[in-house]
Amino acid sequence: MPEKDDSVYLLDMLNAGLKIREFVGGKSEAEYLQDEVLQAAIERKVEIIGEAARYISEEFKAAHPEVPWRPIMAQRHILVHDYGEILQEKLWRVATLRIPELLEMLEKLLPPEERK
Repeated sequence: MPEKDDSVYLLDMLNAGLKIREFVGGKSEAEYLQDEVLQAAIERKVEIIGEAARYISEEFKAAHPEVPWRPIMAQRHILVHDYGEILQEKLWRVATLRIPELLEMLEKLLPPEERK
């Protein structure tokens, strides 16, 4: 079980990922690419996931190498600092392929009673 501080950040990551799943549910890539509000919402939630990942302890990260911590944090860095370089097609793949994978990993790390 994660330490208290780690579980708070894991929960932030999980909740942001669940929102992303909700936001893209039933949408096509074409719809996503036409919807700037949806793009902004996904970008923000991906930023939150990356920011929370930055605060997970190094010990916890080392104990769970199955989670792609560095790419998660790198994606946040791109969104925040290199926003002119955002490729929405790539972000769509993150939202529809990588986020479901991440949710599976996070759900295994947080016991049900912690997911509130």
